[in-house]
Amino acid sequence: MNKKLKNLPIGISDFESIINEGYLYIDKTQHLYNLISSGKYYFLSRPRRFGKSLLVSTFYNIFRGKKELFKGLYIYNSDYEWEEYSVVRLDFNLISNDNKGILENDIKETLNNKLKDNGIEEVDYEKSIEKFFEAFIESIYQKHNKQIVFLIDEYDKPIISHIGKGKEELKIADENRELLKDFYGVLKGGTIVSKTRFVFITGITKFSKVSIFSELNNLTDLTMDKRYCDILGITEEEIDRDLTPYIERFCEEEKLDCNELREELRNYYNGYRFSAKDVKVYNPFSLFSALEKRSIENYWFETGTPTFLINLIKKQNIYIPEYETLEARESLFSTYELSKLSVLPLMFQSGYLTIKGYDNRSKVYKLGYPNKEVKESFTESLYYEISGLTRDTKFAKVGVKIEDGEIEEAIEIIKSIFSEIPYTLMREEMINEFYFHMMFYLIISASGVGITSEILTAKGRIDALIETRDRFYIIEFKCNQDSSKAIQQIKEKGYYEPYKNRGKEIILIGINFSTKDKNIADYKVEKALSIEL
Repeated sequence: MNKKLKNLPIGISDFESIINEGYLYIDKTQHLYNLISSGKYYFLSRPRRFGKSLLVSTFYNIFRGKKELFKGLYIYNSDYEWEEYSVVRLDFNLISNDNKGILENDIKETLNNKLKDNGIEEVDYEKSIEKFFEAFIESIYQKHNKQIVFLIDEYDKPIISHIGKGKEELKIADENRELLKDFYGVLKGGTIVSKTRFVFITGITKFSKVSIFSELNNLTDLTMDKRYCDILGITEEEIDRDLTPYIERFCEEEKLDCNELREELRNYYNGYRFSAKDVKVYNPFSLFSALEKRSIENYWFETGTPTFLINLIKKQNIYIPEYETLEARESLFSTYELSKLSVLPLMFQSGYLTIKGYDNRSKVYKLGYPNKEVKESFTESLYYEISGLTRDTKFAKVGVKIEDGEIEEAIEIIKSIFSEIPYTLMREEMINEFYFHMMFYLIISASGVGITSEILTAKGRIDALIETRDRFYIIEFKCNQDSSKAIQQIKEKGYYEPYKNRGKEIILIGINFSTKDKNIADYKVEKALSIEL
């Protein structure tokens, strides 16, 4: 491949820099044109590293009238008039939020700095946040006699920064929320609406309107709007159009089959679905990183451990294996308050769960991990947090043994992992079959091997199923009993029946845990060939 490719914009969120410095830009401007042309107030929730800041930056350059930056993109050839507006852009990643007082002061300082940049007199700091913001808007409007565009990025940073850290931090989160509620409410005011051209707010979480946007209840929520399900992220079609040369370069340099590489990229980084419409997108940060480094690794998770989620999961004793088979109605994704946080909507909004299916009749969504990158990284991190162990290489060894069909060796490694968990972290009331099942599930998931729990069959429920390229492992757990009883149950219930004639070897595994020893007491492995099928 001789043609020089544009650099990939990994971690670059400034649209003007991407264009002027020759980086690749995936054209999303048709969506932006549609939003600008059809409405005024919008909100969008998406996981981190999905391009929210770049989206805000793109809006900024559109409303500043910088048409030439968009040459070759959809909006350049549209009927958009490229009028220049005053743009107020706030990034809450850059605003201190240690408590309500600091947050309020930093918002005021940030806005007053914008006034100074425009040669406008500062607003009195002593005013309430509402009166301050109103005076700020009036000053900008009077200076330019032009409607104002408001672009607010990561609106929820002053809230989620304090979640999952105890009661005192939760109190700060609630006080910050109340301040932001008053702040955003200004944009709904009658005298402000006429001075407003466009409002676009982004964040990770979607707090219910009663919680934070009750004063700004005219926002159009795009989070699960099927018309804009691919406004962020990269679709298969966009890969075909813009990224095929990068995949070919990867294959050429690493001597890989392009079809196999494409499937591997899909398994690791695709799978995010944000609406009832069956459109899946890739995480752009991870996909670009893999194509740039010519290596498939877990990139997204390394950019920030979801501490608040893990703390909530530990606190609420969430049974993680069931998160691959969850069902929910849409209302569940947006109705939670700080005083009664639910892990499920936070998992969805943060990108650790996604939509796997939708029943149009019942309006029920099926949820699960979006891809291998998320499942493997999240479960590994959660295991170490719960177990109190330091990170090592045993997970990877478990995965290799299972892939190679050496299941007894894999189980022995798992036993050694269990034996390292400090007894002080294993409270007596925790030690039961569900605890062992969850820890086993986390270990296998973290190893990179596909495991699914609680699979319904015609005659019962399979505790766990591991599928590799060549084998199905059907697992039944017992506690303080005998592994032979587990094998017997698999046979009597015919758990192996759905996996016959699929061209893979079927292995039956019975595992018995001991609450006294806090480990696997015994296990039994049989090949399905030994069963009268």
